[in-house]
Amino acid sequence: MTTNRGRKALLLALSAATVAGAALAGGGTAVAAAGRAGATTGLTWGDCAPAVRPLPGQQCATLSVPLDYADPDGERIPLAVSRLPSTRPEARRGTLMVIPGGPGSSGVQRLGQKGAALAKEMDGAYDLVAFDPRGIGGSAKARCGLDEGDRWMMTLRSWPGAGGGIDENVARSKRIAEACARNGGAMLRGLTTANQVRDLEQLRKALGERKLSAWGVSYGTYVAAAYAERYPHRTDRWVLDSSNDPDPKRVARGWLEGMAQGAEDRFPDFADWAAHPDRADEGLRLAERPGDVRAVVMDLAGRLDREPHASVLPGAPGEPARPGPPLTGSMLLQSLQLALYSDGFFPSLAQLVTEALDPQGEPVLPRELAGAMPDDAAAITVGVICNDVNWPASVPAYERAVAKDRERFPLTAGMPANITPCAFWKGGAVEKPVRITDRGPSNILMIQNLRDPATPYSKGMGMRRALGDRARLVSVDHGGHGVYLGNGNACGDQAVTRFLTGGVRPDGDVLCR
Repeated sequence: MTTNRGRKALLLALSAATVAGAALAGGGTAVAAAGRAGATTGLTWGDCAPAVRPLPGQQCATLSVPLDYADPDGERIPLAVSRLPSTRPEARRGTLMVIPGGPGSSGVQRLGQKGAALAKEMDGAYDLVAFDPRGIGGSAKARCGLDEGDRWMMTLRSWPGAGGGIDENVARSKRIAEACARNGGAMLRGLTTANQVRDLEQLRKALGERKLSAWGVSYGTYVAAAYAERYPHRTDRWVLDSSNDPDPKRVARGWLEGMAQGAEDRFPDFADWAAHPDRADEGLRLAERPGDVRAVVMDLAGRLDREPHASVLPGAPGEPARPGPPLTGSMLLQSLQLALYSDGFFPSLAQLVTEALDPQGEPVLPRELAGAMPDDAAAITVGVICNDVNWPASVPAYERAVAKDRERFPLTAGMPANITPCAFWKGGAVEKPVRITDRGPSNILMIQNLRDPATPYSKGMGMRRALGDRARLVSVDHGGHGVYLGNGNACGDQAVTRFLTGGVRPDGDVLCR
């Protein structure tokens, strides 16, 4: 039973993390006539479409924004917006923006996932609002027109070949960059963090709020920090949950590279769990000592690179499982990297390893490792990181970086240092990335897990240094990605809730054990 719950949790989480929901905009949500970019357009709230799976009381609307802010009177695009209004008007103090990660995650979907718990914590203090970034979900769609084989997570993540070679990655990266340049148009080039910040400011105006509060998670912390840098007088109480280094020279590229250290930081938690005697009763114990779990996983990955194992894919509800693609070492390590996001995913990973160790086993793959992402999700995944900053173009330099990274960080096999379509991106960066500084009001609370596989603590300290006295940091002695309302740490949760509802922030940085 534990294994089935864990596998289901992992499948749901991978789906939410990698593929934003489609058709999220609600019906009956006409937007007022759009004026110039600086004008307040207003919002008409209505029922959300069934695809949103709305919470009780959740409403949806559409916001019109310029496709190109340099041409405010030109083409406009729709953004899907959703809110959970405060149920206690007498307690309401404003609007709290829920800013999702990604790039490419749906804010509307995030609100549906976290809205009930967040509303309970806020106790009527805010209307909770989120929007789908341009390019994804219920907002105007981006496209690259990629072939199905180029839209797999395993290909977009650019895992090197079994021996560390990157020739296939180079060819695929060129192909993706060329397709995006050929088919993406102005919509694709408009996928930038700077434009998401501008869109957020347009939403603030449409909401009629003088200031906003915000809870940004993962990539959403960079969006939130960039907004606070550009519109400091429009920020009220600002929470950055699971930050990365905002160094403008390393934006996106440095984030990807950080996953190597993040996996190393986090793996001991899984090793402790997988070696615990309780796992023996569950059929999931991988070794008797935590120190031996790594060898089990890495030896298996090497074996799968030499001889992939047959796998199966779970069928749709009421349908039988069906044959899947061969399970390779890279697929196993990608499963590991994603499972490290939450303790709740450990059973699924251990089950995958256990079944793959058995020559007659039938390891069940998450669909996301075998199926293609929608074209809009793939387009925004590469579009934002390639449009935000210029990437190196030297193939030999990537080859050297991959070889070094594979030796230093075996758990990620060189993927974080590998070449991406950004190396061949037509036009390069759209504009200069935002430099996050310590200039502005001291109204930011950061919260960060000590062992985060996606935004490692060492990278989060880059954001902490950049913000200086504008911020306070709550460090949480826990593993996983996402802290607030994510891992059950009462100390961390209470710190964020007190700040958002009462304005109470620690005098200095603190540690929650």
